[in-house]
Amino acid sequence: MARMLAATAVGVLGLLLLAYASDQFVIGAARAATLLRLSPVVIGAVVIGFGTSAPELLVSTLAAAQGSLDVGVGNIVGSNIANLTLVLGAAALVTPIAVRAAVLRREAPLSVASVLLFALLVQGGMGRVEGAILLAAVAATLWVVLRSAREDDPLLTGEVEEFVTPGTPSGRRESARLALGLLGTLGGAQALVWSATTIAAELGLAEGFVGLTVVAIGTSLPELATAVQAARKGETDLIVGNLLGSNVFNSTVVAGAAAMTGPGLPIDPTLTGLATALMVVVAVVASGLMVSGRRVVRWEGLALLAAYAAMLLLLA
Repeated sequence: MARMLAATAVGVLGLLLLAYASDQFVIGAARAATLLRLSPVVIGAVVIGFGTSAPELLVSTLAAAQGSLDVGVGNIVGSNIANLTLVLGAAALVTPIAVRAAVLRREAPLSVASVLLFALLVQGGMGRVEGAILLAAVAATLWVVLRSAREDDPLLTGEVEEFVTPGTPSGRRESARLALGLLGTLGGAQALVWSATTIAAELGLAEGFVGLTVVAIGTSLPELATAVQAARKGETDLIVGNLLGSNVFNSTVVAGAAAMTGPGLPIDPTLTGLATALMVVVAVVASGLMVSGRRVVRWEGLALLAAYAAMLLLLA
């Protein structure tokens, strides 16, 4: 009981640290990139794209490196599901979420393709070959995004403005923010991985299930908080693009890094079977909702939240 309480306390502290530190890391990275005079397109697509996936990246990579690949893979699958059900549904309950045509043309197909590629490759185990393929896929994805985006792309420039305040940032201050944010994110990720594996062992739960649920919800909290806050302010333009982009990075960068760091076959067949199938279904259905009406309304948000709850029960 004492070990369980300690693991729970460490997990909660890890989640709080992860949420705050990862946000500071992204802000520092974006502002440092502006000092280096990188274009808004590069900052939005690469710097912020990688930064907002830092919680999933560090948690899954650390878990894989420590021999808990199930936690890493479960975190990726669970985060992809949560983004397009829990996070999108919660935001849509606050206000209908508009979907820009540019998102439907670029982010939606890339997101579905990335999820499908990850789902196919994970069936044979996450080895270094699969990791190399996924990392090559993200390089190709970034090439497509950078080639198709314009310097005045409202999606990317809007995302940059969200993190970069007017005026000239201080190089020393933003470098310190970047370094401390990275260290804090790393510490929070390590605490979360230790907590998850300890709880799984103490309760006799499969590590994959803990990764799918507790860990995935934890690493999706920054997206959830950001999406709900943006919806409350009526600033819904970036919500869908951010969530689809997060799934792209989760399925390629995060999965590729985990495979290269701790290759192996996930032990829990639920991960490569039912959970992966649900992830693909969610990606396709959510994209269909966006295409059909170019917005996600409140009843659809409620349906997405109900679907997330049903999937948790199904995977239990």
